[in-house]
Amino acid sequence: MTQQTKRDTPLLVAFVANLMFTTRIANVANHLGYRTEWIERAGDVGDVDPNAPPERPGELLHGREGQLFQKLAAWQPALLLFDLTNEAIPWEPWITMLRSSPATRRIPVLCFGPHEDVERMKRAKAVGATAVLARSQFTANMGQLFQKYARIPDYDALDAACQEPLPELARRGIEMFNQGEFYQCHDDLEEAWMAEQGRIRDLYRGILQVGIAYYQIQRGNYRGALKMLLRVRQWLDPLPAVCRGLNIDKLRQDATAVQEALTALGPDRIDQFDQRLFHPIQFT
Repeated sequence: MTQQTKRDTPLLVAFVANLMFTTRIANVANHLGYRTEWIERAGDVGDVDPNAPPERPGELLHGREGQLFQKLAAWQPALLLFDLTNEAIPWEPWITMLRSSPATRRIPVLCFGPHEDVERMKRAKAVGATAVLARSQFTANMGQLFQKYARIPDYDALDAACQEPLPELARRGIEMFNQGEFYQCHDDLEEAWMAEQGRIRDLYRGILQVGIAYYQIQRGNYRGALKMLLRVRQWLDPLPAVCRGLNIDKLRQDATAVQEALTALGPDRIDQFDQRLFHPIQFT
């Protein structure tokens, strides 16, 4: 999924199998200019891993749930849609997981089900659904609901803010990042993030978290590094290719290459990670 595609066509991920609804959802989504990914049953995500270690809700990295979490963290869809009558999807634990993770909890979750099943709808709301609607209400107002609940960044405002100069505090933090001082760059970038107003502050948060991920790799903390690399997508992905004089497109590519190399090694071989993949952030 390219950066331009993400900006031009927001993504709707639908956990829906009913043919009547999949057809209608696809038609409405297409009319609004959304792309749609379908996950009709749990097996569409991947296989269950019987050897996966137990994990608490949140950022799961193993088994089928880990595959789902990492997929959605990478996609950063504008909206998740759950049919509560789809028995092939374990929607309760999945919504709980996605809404409890810093990497995915900002993705809105819209659920629909039969109006008479009040208990089911209450459970969906209790585990973190953004909105839960009766099926008839959802069907009658589908387009308006997608537009109301989808999380789509204000790209025009981001692009305008990216034309402003880079503050000196952020520049100092990035220079330390580029010197491989991934722990030391934290304070300046955090202060720049706290001083900034609006969504452009996510630029500094994203760079900061890439630095933390690299630092965790140096420390041999596989889980901590991978979690940070998954979280950073929500901050860097909405930005244009160049922001405040920084080559963000290259930074995204570098972070992705690091994540892929780290995942290929796994936790037992993190000491073999090639730190030459830690490239400096380019000033344009």
